[in-house]
Amino acid sequence: MRIKKTITIGAKSDHPLRVNRFGYGTMRLTGDYVWGEPKNRPEALQILKTAINKGVNFIDTADYYGKDVTNRLIAEALYPYPGDLVICTKVGVSRNKDKSWNIFNTPKNLRTSIENNLRVLKIDQIQLVHLRVMPGSETPFEKSLQAMFKMQQEGKILHIGLSNVSPAELNLGLTMGPIASVENAFGYSQRTSFKLHYQAYRGTQEVMPLCVKNKIPMIPFWSLQNALPKDDAKISAIAKKYSATHAQINLAWLLHYNDLLLPIPGTSQLKHFKENIAALDIALSQEDMKFLG
Repeated sequence: MRIKKTITIGAKSDHPLRVNRFGYGTMRLTGDYVWGEPKNRPEALQILKTAINKGVNFIDTADYYGKDVTNRLIAEALYPYPGDLVICTKVGVSRNKDKSWNIFNTPKNLRTSIENNLRVLKIDQIQLVHLRVMPGSETPFEKSLQAMFKMQQEGKILHIGLSNVSPAELNLGLTMGPIASVENAFGYSQRTSFKLHYQAYRGTQEVMPLCVKNKIPMIPFWSLQNALPKDDAKISAIAKKYSATHAQINLAWLLHYNDLLLPIPGTSQLKHFKENIAALDIALSQEDMKFLG
């Protein structure tokens, strides 16, 4: 099976973004618990540079990674940025010094995060921002999204997406304005919603019909980190067939599963990054996909 190598974000807008269909998620570049500086700073910078050299032109980040660590690394490694590079960030969450995760989605909070991303990344406009939806928020979803559209009108944001979103929230968001992308959890072994450390994470599978109907790109997070079983018999069989790793087959499966999926696997090791991107060269057959499910 041949896979689609590129994808367009905001295809119906006046400023569509065409990117290669393999991105890089920066969360793993931080220290333990997504906090603090990387254990190997030179390697972290080299991964970002290598990603660009390998044709990656979509990088996912957030100012609460670190905090501010991944944004600073991106700026240090890549600024001035290549003309075709899309830097995607997320807002709606913040971190405290005790490493806790907190909802940060009032209009004032969101503006603070956007301004912070712009400053640290050294840019005047963020090309794609995902509003992270956190269950239990005291701020209504509509109020947060309205604040995002206001900043889009001001020119601070080019495209708006939603992250960790339910079908009902995505439907509501589509009535409020253009939603360019969706970033939910998804991988071979994790396709639906789940809870981790008392936090709820929404799965891509549940919003996929809406995304397909509206031709909205889906950017899966935790496609590798979330309990990829090394003893999965089907993954093992296909990995053996192609002399590949389990992670490579997982990523190849994502690329073949749906043309609207844009994988963003993250890693803190250059060796693993090179292994991950090699998944682009694995052409699974229709029989392979039927076998994997």
